[in-house]
Amino acid sequence: MKKRIVSMLLLVCMTTTLAMGCGGSEEEKETVDLNSMSLEEIEAQAKEEGELASAAMPDTWANWGETWQEYTDLYGIEHVDTDMSSAEEISLFETEGEDATKDIGDVGQAFGPVAEEQGVTLPYKTSYWDSIPDWAKDDDGDWIIGYYGTMAVIVNNKIVEDTPTSFEDILDGDYMVAVGDVQAATQAQYAVLAAAIAYGGGEDDIQPGLDYFRQIAEQGRLDLGEFTQARIEKGEVGVAFLWDFNALGYREQFLENNPDADFTVFIPSEASIQTGYSTIINKYSKHPCAAALAREYILSDEGQINLAKGYATPIREDVELPEDVASKLLDDSQYTNARMVEDQEAWDETAKTIGTMWQEEVVAYAK
Repeated sequence: MKKRIVSMLLLVCMTTTLAMGCGGSEEEKETVDLNSMSLEEIEAQAKEEGELASAAMPDTWANWGETWQEYTDLYGIEHVDTDMSSAEEISLFETEGEDATKDIGDVGQAFGPVAEEQGVTLPYKTSYWDSIPDWAKDDDGDWIIGYYGTMAVIVNNKIVEDTPTSFEDILDGDYMVAVGDVQAATQAQYAVLAAAIAYGGGEDDIQPGLDYFRQIAEQGRLDLGEFTQARIEKGEVGVAFLWDFNALGYREQFLENNPDADFTVFIPSEASIQTGYSTIINKYSKHPCAAALAREYILSDEGQINLAKGYATPIREDVELPEDVASKLLDDSQYTNARMVEDQEAWDETAKTIGTMWQEEVVAYAK
């Protein structure tokens, strides 16, 4: 069976399609079964494929840059990335189909099951399957969480006179507040959820979070410009809601660019939310083994440490972080009131309408 699969994968390289064989109807085509292959076979075929195109795994997010460089150095596989939202990734996989331009993507925790339901994922469990918590993976490996983050706030102390430590402090401020695109970005949606939890709501009741940001909008303090690292660095906003790994990574880069920069990162004291990010392998990938090998490396000790270097929390608890890496993270006391999603089904339902509600109940009130 394995020899047959390897033979089929060689055809993948020659025809640049996941469909096995030359021509024929859709019913006659077979899909690569990565879980039936050995790691050695996957690695050998990945090197033959020689290329990997990812979606939403840019160098500046969770230290992907170092991971991709090591991946290329180890296996000789060239890599390119195109940044986009979780929803855009799944839509792209579906609309491109057999003409796929992307092989692997990184999506918010809630989007992993969505991608599987829409039939655009290719299962692969990896050799680290038993080290992944059950809640962080699909039964067959259609999606696997590689790391998670906690909603945090980055503060430009050059603009903000009194550094906040809570949602309430931000509400009382006089500076611009950036959240991002709640209609499309997982990070922005979870900022609203964190605010909802802080004011008595939750996965099934997002209203307190919308009410919170509406107050900021009514004050004329909600920034609706493009949500970019450059704008935060230039001082166009006073505070921005980001995953802790992004906020800490941005602060590090800002200080490298300007030693006089002054930014603080904190987890809101009232409450915060944590969630993971999943890799999904495109069912129609032109380089399925290169994608599988990338997931393998992401979940390896080296890959998990790389994510921690990017301030993300690795999903594998059996990986010991070097002291110099662990010391760069926020103090554990910051996370006292942070929690994971408790009702994923309710949040999945909320996420379907949160974009529309944001436009109608928050953006519409912006001055």
